[in-house]
Amino acid sequence: MSIGVVIAIAAGALVLGAVVSWLLVTMNMKNKLGSIQSEAERIIAKAEKESAQILKQATVDTNEMEKNMRRELDREMSVRRRDVQKSEENLLTREQNLEKKSGYLDQREQDFAGREKKIKNVEEKVKERLNEADEKFNEQVHELERISGLTRDEALVQLEEKLHDEAKMRAAKRIKETVTELKERAQEEGQKIIATSIQRYAGEYVAERTVSVVPLPNDDMKGRIIGREGRNIRAIEAATGMDVIIDDTPEAIVISGMNPVRREVARLSLMKLIEDGRIHPGRIEEVVIASQKLVDKKIKEYGDRAIFDLGIHGIHPELVKLLGQLRYRYSYSQNVWAHSIEVGFLAGMMAAELKLPVKKAKRAGLLHDIGKAVTHELDGSHAVNGAEIARKYNEAKDIVHAIEAHHEDVPVQSALAVVVQAADALSGARPGARRELMEQYVKRITELEGIAKSFKGVEKSYAIQAGRELRVIVEAAKVTDDVAVAMSDDIAARIENEMTYPGQIKVTVIRETRAAAIAK
Repeated sequence: MSIGVVIAIAAGALVLGAVVSWLLVTMNMKNKLGSIQSEAERIIAKAEKESAQILKQATVDTNEMEKNMRRELDREMSVRRRDVQKSEENLLTREQNLEKKSGYLDQREQDFAGREKKIKNVEEKVKERLNEADEKFNEQVHELERISGLTRDEALVQLEEKLHDEAKMRAAKRIKETVTELKERAQEEGQKIIATSIQRYAGEYVAERTVSVVPLPNDDMKGRIIGREGRNIRAIEAATGMDVIIDDTPEAIVISGMNPVRREVARLSLMKLIEDGRIHPGRIEEVVIASQKLVDKKIKEYGDRAIFDLGIHGIHPELVKLLGQLRYRYSYSQNVWAHSIEVGFLAGMMAAELKLPVKKAKRAGLLHDIGKAVTHELDGSHAVNGAEIARKYNEAKDIVHAIEAHHEDVPVQSALAVVVQAADALSGARPGARRELMEQYVKRITELEGIAKSFKGVEKSYAIQAGRELRVIVEAAKVTDDVAVAMSDDIAARIENEMTYPGQIKVTVIRETRAAAIAK
């Protein structure tokens, strides 16, 4: 066989195989399509059956729900019908009541109209009677004026004076009773508190001075201090700002000036210059600078010592510095630094007895005179200046108020301020705490006695106990016991307003009646 025939046969076989394969695949696909079609018909039939059942059940449920809703609607309509019927009955009842009330109100209105008419008639009669009474009263007044010989205004003046005197007497009596009662309650407790505070405090007595005196080894040193043509003394005064007084006092010179710190710097400088022996302008300037540093250090130490002794913390460094400066300040020859510490202790002890804050009382007592450190620099009261300084350095409001009110420059508004006032008075009034010049003492005594004698009914007045007490003797015929009580308060008020004095002054008004007879 030739190759072409073989190739033809092979090609035909391949074609035949392909045709047979295609026929087999086609038959297989037909069989599968038939199976799928039958399965789909079965599922559709089942779904139609289930759908029919669901539709039937839904129809039954819908009918049942419709019946239930109808029954509920009928029941609700029945309830609403009953409510409407009840409301109609209530409205009918109210309408009937309103008709009754309307008739009652009409009747009341008629009654009121009748009463109003009667009231008008009564008012007219009352007016007539009042007019008659006024006429009779005027007639009686004229008759009384004719009989007494006084006009109505004059009689009113006399009556007013009589009532005023009587009211004054009653007020004085009431004041006496009140003061007596308060004294009985407060005197014992007050004495206990003050006595306890004084006994518990054991402060030292500081030597006071008002000027700085520098001792000299000999009188020749005066010439060296003055220097050629006075150049040394001028240099000292220029560097320290103080006046150096050189007089006939043997072996001593006096330093005078308003600023106590500068006066201390000048004193130390002069003592160093005298000890060193080299006195000339250049050396003077060096010594003054060194003395200033030394005094600044001492001021810091004194301020720290004050707050340490009282156990106080948190005070501004500038306030501590001002406290230290008080060591060189004197009031009525009493050292203000020692006085401030003493007031702090006394105020703390009183506060403890009175159940007040002890730390605040000590702080207010220590700072109460802080304004005296700048008195030579500022105008006005040291209490007001001290309050401004304390306020500037963020002290508490009650502390500032206690400082400002301790001499009553402002009204006292807290118990803390009263405690500071009392402690300040105790510290200044204790024996030996302060002293005055003879001229000032005599002037104060004269003013005290003059104020007392200016009151009506005063016979004599005596200032005793170095001016700490004023005894006033009144005429018994002109001044009653009750008026004497009021007079003591009035005299004390005059003294407070018109005089300046250390501590406190007790005013005692004495009234006595003496009867004497002789048996023969």
